[in-house]
Amino acid sequence: MRPNTEDHIPYFTYYIGLIPETDVIQALQNNQQHIATFIRSIPEDKAGYRYAENKWSIKQVINHVIDTERIMSYRALRFSRGDAQLLPGFDENLYADHACLENSSLSLLAEEFETVRKATILFAKQLDETAWLRKGRMVAGEVNVLSLGYFICGHTQHHIQVIKERYLKQ
Repeated sequence: MRPNTEDHIPYFTYYIGLIPETDVIQALQNNQQHIATFIRSIPEDKAGYRYAENKWSIKQVINHVIDTERIMSYRALRFSRGDAQLLPGFDENLYADHACLENSSLSLLAEEFETVRKATILFAKQLDETAWLRKGRMVAGEVNVLSLGYFICGHTQHHIQVIKERYLKQ
């Protein structure tokens, strides 16, 4: 089952469209394997590389993906449980500025990504169709849990593609 356009805010459409699978759990699993392998393939000496001034480093991009997954998974948890409270947005640049990445490596970020994704998958496996279709409210608008699952995959895929095209292009 895939989300319909009325299941999410327009901003999600691009990211959801990047994922071909019709099963969100399979998409999360496939995406996890591909992404973790890719992160581990990046030479550590490229971790701090920025393709332009005022752009994030490769480590910051990967950390952003992990932060975003944590936040979206938390939203999915709340929405799936019927929480009707409006959830705030987050400032991705503030998060990037305050991440302590000097204590990190690409290897550690790959491990963290796999761990966070495993938690997302284990949570997702417990949901029934009613929970997947349940909507919640974010500052940007209403979204259902299924759309959050696909967004997590698509958002990750998008940023990995950016790393390939703008950071590691040979």
